[in-house]
Amino acid sequence: MNVEGNQDPNDARRRSTASRIIYGRDEIERMGDATVGEILKRLPGVTVGGRPGRGGDPRMRGLGGGYTQILVDGERMPPGFSVDAIEPDQIERIEILRAPVAEFGARAIAGTINIVLREEFKPRQNALRAAIALEEDRPQGNISWTHGDRQGANDYTLTGTVSGRRQQDQSDSTISGFRPDGVPALAQRIHNLSASDNAAGFISGRWRWQVGRDRWEIQPFLNLTRAQGRGASDLEQTLGLVPPPYARADSHSSSHTEQGRLGGSWATVLDNGARLLLRGGASLNLSSRESEAMQRAADGSLLRLRQDRSRIEDQSLTQGGRYSQLIARNGNQDHSLVAGWELQFNRRVDARTLLDNGVSRLADFGDDVQAATRRVAAYVQDEWEIDKVWGINLGLRWEGINTQSDSALLKVDNTSSVATPLAHFVWRLAPGSRDQFRLSLTRSYRTPSTAQLIARPVLSGLYPVDGPNQPTSPDRAGNPLLKPETARGVDLAFERYLQGGGIVSANVFARHIDNLIRNVRALQPVVWSPVPRWVSSPRNIGAAQTAGIELEARFRVADVGLPNWPLNVRSNASRFWSRVDQVPGPNNRLDQQPTWTANLGWDWAARAVPITWGGNLNLTPATTVRQIDGQFYEQGRKRVVDGYALWRLSPLAGLRFSVSNAQPAPSFTANTSELEDGSTQRQEVVARTYAVWGARLELRF
Repeated sequence: MNVEGNQDPNDARRRSTASRIIYGRDEIERMGDATVGEILKRLPGVTVGGRPGRGGDPRMRGLGGGYTQILVDGERMPPGFSVDAIEPDQIERIEILRAPVAEFGARAIAGTINIVLREEFKPRQNALRAAIALEEDRPQGNISWTHGDRQGANDYTLTGTVSGRRQQDQSDSTISGFRPDGVPALAQRIHNLSASDNAAGFISGRWRWQVGRDRWEIQPFLNLTRAQGRGASDLEQTLGLVPPPYARADSHSSSHTEQGRLGGSWATVLDNGARLLLRGGASLNLSSRESEAMQRAADGSLLRLRQDRSRIEDQSLTQGGRYSQLIARNGNQDHSLVAGWELQFNRRVDARTLLDNGVSRLADFGDDVQAATRRVAAYVQDEWEIDKVWGINLGLRWEGINTQSDSALLKVDNTSSVATPLAHFVWRLAPGSRDQFRLSLTRSYRTPSTAQLIARPVLSGLYPVDGPNQPTSPDRAGNPLLKPETARGVDLAFERYLQGGGIVSANVFARHIDNLIRNVRALQPVVWSPVPRWVSSPRNIGAAQTAGIELEARFRVADVGLPNWPLNVRSNASRFWSRVDQVPGPNNRLDQQPTWTANLGWDWAARAVPITWGGNLNLTPATTVRQIDGQFYEQGRKRVVDGYALWRLSPLAGLRFSVSNAQPAPSFTANTSELEDGSTQRQEVVARTYAVWGARLELRF
């Protein structure tokens, strides 16, 4: 299943027995994106949560919350890692796997995104990229350097990036409450304004040594971030609580993160021709945050001082191996067997001090909460090119996970295991045909995160702890009894590979999910407050189904019978359906899943001058999702227009101009709660978005 960096992506996609879409440096560099999320949002079937330009978790098939498996160099990263911590200049290629394979793991109900860091080994390679951008009058910039060399059997690549970004956010919230008879009971309007300064440094590298049959490799990875934030909030209340929670709130915060990882591997060819790979790694993630918020009454008197300090230390050790044996070879018809194992140990220490007017609200839980996770996996995979027409990939993977945590009030010991059979088939219509069908029959799963299992509460920041909060702003707590979600799935695809590197494809999929995890909200007595509080915690509630169709077309217009223009078209569209059995309809969809998403992109290479320009239109419609216990989530329409122009100064130099979110539109979200007594509360948030204009100089020497 490994794909070499110098292969043509379409050729590798075509030859793979399991469905794999590969996007290389051209796709990554094209738009001059500042974050990985901006790149991923244009890939088939991928959406990104959050507002345009503010990042968010990537979601395949619209499914968030851990349904999409995110890998870096084929390895799962520690909890809390964000793909936006990786600078796009550090990435060699992005691989999309719509169905799980035994080698990469089956914690991928929606699919897998594998981010491969720079690995192109060229003699005396040097590349320098410097970029500057503006979000209104707020500057952003980064500089990246890549160096590689090869000396005999040894080669290496080293990439470093430093970046800085100044951002501002502005939003207006409206909170409305109604009694069971429809009479208004609460009316609040909150205006929020915040600003942040962010700085980051990123270093990654690869070193390889070849000694006879043995190849050694070391992969270091280091990421450092610093952030300072400040904000102000004004609350205007015309109906409801007397007195209101506050009239004016001011806050400031600082945070820093250090993420480091060192991985290594040894590969050798045995006397019988089999290949053995042993690999291991260690990572350490440190993060800390301090914040202080002051809430004041209309006369300026201090009502509440909240001081929050947190520190997280995450340590991880991994070890694994893979044995692959070529069973038979007949021309281009290969039959190979792969078996392997994975071990991972993760230890997390979460220390937090929360003071409300000088009083600790989490003292009963202890200052530190420790959690340890042990994961053991074993797999076997049979990959067989039966002839020039048929290919199959059969796999079986077993994985067991144990999570333990300890706090002053509660000990957690959760163990789960899942066996996942996997089958992939490819059928080419004829030897050498450019048309082929794919079929995947899989079982996949999603394990609860450590945060979902640990019962330590996260308190709502809007309302004082001494009083009741509102159902639209509940406290949050974990559930140590959660079981993993499991899914049975089928994928069927048709692919046509065009002359000139184009492709047209259609993929349909379906998943049946058992033990679905949903956050359930309840008003209940709690140890951290003298009055009952609204608390949201995860539970297994039953079953759900999702299905969809994904279309993709990438081509030069001249290759499909259109005029001989220097125009390339990149497009994809996806339609999704889902249903949660335990939630009444309509709109009883999986959490935050849109009904469809689409991209239309184009590139025009001018013939008279060395300039290429293009753009992309990304669309996601407004979405309403009915959640459990009378909760509704609404997301407004997203329409993001990006553009770029590349002036090729020489074969080794270029100047790229870009714009992200060229037509900024307000972002709208809403949460509605229908309570058991018939009353209703609704919160609407309208947040401003911004266009970012940038220029980037690219040099190779």
